[in-house]
Amino acid sequence: MVIVSRHTFDGRVALDRAGVAAHTGAARRTVNLWHRNRATTGFPDAFTDEAGREWFWLDRIDAFHTAHQKAKLAVLTAVDRSGDPNELVGSGEAAKILHYGSYRNLPDELRDRPDDVEILSDGRLRRRWYRRTVWAIAAARTGRQSTGRTPGTTTGRLKPHPYADDPRLQVAVELLAEARQDGRDRRGLGVELARRLGVAQRTAQRLLTVADARD
Repeated sequence: MVIVSRHTFDGRVALDRAGVAAHTGAARRTVNLWHRNRATTGFPDAFTDEAGREWFWLDRIDAFHTAHQKAKLAVLTAVDRSGDPNELVGSGEAAKILHYGSYRNLPDELRDRPDDVEILSDGRLRRRWYRRTVWAIAAARTGRQSTGRTPGTTTGRLKPHPYADDPRLQVAVELLAEARQDGRDRRGLGVELARRLGVAQRTAQRLLTVADARD
């Protein structure tokens, strides 16, 4: 059983690592990663009490976590809400609305639920969605939109992977790092990533594959 601890020093509240995890809702291993990479994450330094026990000031943890969440949303939730909500748009325009670099990054829940489908002469399907549908999907997927790399910025020598500019890759990278820290292999990570992101397991497995190749 993990005991969540907090202590007051001269009227100021502090948390141990288990307390930080419980307070922020993050996994303990995520807190460890934040702390290990604090030079880049901005996670606050610890201090020790007379017994040598490690603590973190609660107000600094709150400031860090608020900034961390805002930074994620600022990068990941950009959505173009201009235009007629009743206009039907194709996959390319839907990707632009979500600020994805490619239509290949469209989320499964959008691909699987088109508002209009046209069967082309070669048998392929042309899917279209109302702008309002794309906006609704974006709202439901807060924190999971693409950074929107500008098309044409690659060298042209290698075709980028469909998930190359997908911010969900960072979640996959962190999960792989956590697994390695715990001495685990990739078994079961697809299920865990799918749960964290709210995506299909096949999408989670693809993200893990790309994330693993980037290490």
